[in-house]
Amino acid sequence: MATADLWFDPLCPFAWITSRWIREVEQVRDIDVQWHVMSLAYLNKDKDIPDGYREMLQGTEKPVRVAIKIAEDYDNRTLGDWYTAIGTRRHNNGEELSKETVAASLADVGLPADLIEAWDDASLDDAVAKSHHEGMDPVGDDVGTPTIHINGSAFFGPVLSKIPRGEEAGELWDGAVAVAKFPYFYELKRSRTGDLDFS
Repeated sequence: MATADLWFDPLCPFAWITSRWIREVEQVRDIDVQWHVMSLAYLNKDKDIPDGYREMLQGTEKPVRVAIKIAEDYDNRTLGDWYTAIGTRRHNNGEELSKETVAASLADVGLPADLIEAWDDASLDDAVAKSHHEGMDPVGDDVGTPTIHINGSAFFGPVLSKIPRGEEAGELWDGAVAVAKFPYFYELKRSRTGDLDFS
C-alpha cells in the first residue's frame, strides 16, 4: 500500500487544496494517509518576509496548538476529520481562523469543548516544532506548505489551484508516486496563474 504523509497548517489554502486531492485519491487508489501538523508562523519566525505577511501570521500559532493537542490525544483519523472541519469553515465558508471558529470545528467532529484550552497553551509549541521539523527537514530549505511525503520521499507540493476529482485525482497521484521513486528527482515548476478554486 502506498503512503501519503501530509503536513498542514489550517491557515494555508494550498495545503487545503492538496489535502482535498488526497481525500479524492483515497477513493480511487489503495493508500494509507497520515495527517501531521506544521506551522507557518514557526516556519517564518526568523525569515525576512514582508510586513503584511508577518502581520497576517500573528496569532496563527494558536489554532496549530489545538491541532497538535488533537494529534497527541486522539488517533490520526480524528486529526484528519478535524482538519476537514476547520478547513471547510476557513477555506470554503470564509470564516476567520478565530478561537470561536476553532471551537465550533471541535464540536463539528464531536471533540470535547475543553480542547480549545490548547489555544493559549504555549507548552505545546515544542511539540508543534517537533512535528514541523519531521515534515519539513527532509524536504530542505526554502519550502513551505503543502509538504507531502510519498512512500517516504519528501516534497514541497504539489501546489494546485483546483482540486482534482475522481480518476483525475488518481492519475495525478500515480505521477507523484512515479517521481517519488527516483532519489535524484528534485523539482518541476512553473508560474502559477488563475485564482484558487476550493469547489
